Amino acid sequence: MARFSELVRMMQRLDDLLSKCTRCGMCQAVCPVFAQSGHEGDVARGKLALLSGLSRNLFAKADITAARLNRCLLCGACERNCSNSVQTLEVFLKARALMAEYGRLPMAKKMLFKRILARPQTFDSLMAWAARHQQLFSKSTLSRLGTSCGRLGPAFFKERHFTPLANPPLHERLPSLSTPGAAGGLRVAFFPGCLLDKVYPQVALAAIQALTHFGLGIFMPQGQGCCGIPALSAGEVETFDELVRHNLALFQTENWDCLVTACATCTFTLKKLWPLMAGRFSEEVGGQIHRLADKTMDISQFLADRLDTASIIQTPTEEPIPVTYHDPCHLNKSLGIIAQPRKLIAANPRVLLKEMACAAQCCGMGGSFGMDHFDLSAAIGAQKRDHILASGCRTVVTGCPACMLQLTDQLSRAGQAITVRHTMEVFAEALVD
Repeated sequence: MARFSELVRMMQRLDDLLSKCTRCGMCQAVCPVFAQSGHEGDVARGKLALLSGLSRNLFAKADITAARLNRCLLCGACERNCSNSVQTLEVFLKARALMAEYGRLPMAKKMLFKRILARPQTFDSLMAWAARHQQLFSKSTLSRLGTSCGRLGPAFFKERHFTPLANPPLHERLPSLSTPGAAGGLRVAFFPGCLLDKVYPQVALAAIQALTHFGLGIFMPQGQGCCGIPALSAGEVETFDELVRHNLALFQTENWDCLVTACATCTFTLKKLWPLMAGRFSEEVGGQIHRLADKTMDISQFLADRLDTASIIQTPTEEPIPVTYHDPCHLNKSLGIIAQPRKLIAANPRVLLKEMACAAQCCGMGGSFGMDHFDLSAAIGAQKRDHILASGCRTVVTGCPACMLQLTDQLSRAGQAITVRHTMEVFAEALVD
């Protein structure tokens, strides 16, 4: 009965949200999926029109509804540009949850979330095994970028040039951290997220180096799990709930002033999606979620807005390397973090920022979207790759590890040895002890 009541509440909430859409078509102009397919069903307006009859479509058109909902990057472009402030991300996430509840989520994916992702120790062990044996399943592609592709399997594994798993991952190099700040100084909690832990530990270490450089205390509890967005995006809200509770409990064990992440998607999830789903929890837990969200910041925003980063800027001693910057959707569109990463890049005298055209255009990764719709994801990514090449850069910088995967893939498959780096890696190089 409780579950049924929750479904009714979600349906009512969706009806309220959907009533604001006037079908004006503003979303059509900014949707990266529609730009490639030209299908009305791929744009937010088309999905909302379909969802307006959700109670009927859940049964009569369940497969069509689920398929259309899945063809979305959740990039936030439609919501940011909506003239009537329709909260499309909330609509799509809650509609996916309803569809999953009614059996539209494949059992294999459901078990993957429940038996692996929801159990951080199991997930860590499985990925550690994969890291140790990845050479058995992959082969080297472009040595300068260190990319590989699968020997067998579906297109997203066999054709994609991916960055290998780190061996060892961050949680083995640095299981936990608890340091006091300078007298009277701030103390930050650090949430690395899955990709920094398992693919890009050097980014997490660069972030820790920067925080330490400014005399900040750092709290990074052991045993952190995924932020939950893969499960939530698929509609598997029970796994999402478990991960929220798990991580929330870890960060309640010590005092800190601000929680920072170096993953754009994790920042967005903790700051926006956890509070969005807080009504599923008890009043006490919901209050903890909102308090944590209020103190969560992307690390580039924290460093640029809270600290004196200008004091480290030096005079270049050699000709700087041209770099360009790709705006992650979850930083730019969802959180409005635009100037801060560029400020940190400019602090490094060894690089010269050259803006690319359409820097805020989605790269096409979108988490599982890149696997479920590999060809469409690759076509969107190719546009971003062309903008990067046209900038004349030698390095492309971004603040999202998922974007790093997509950009590396696109550049490697084109035979372009342009390096892909995180904002924190570039910033940490400028620090002088």
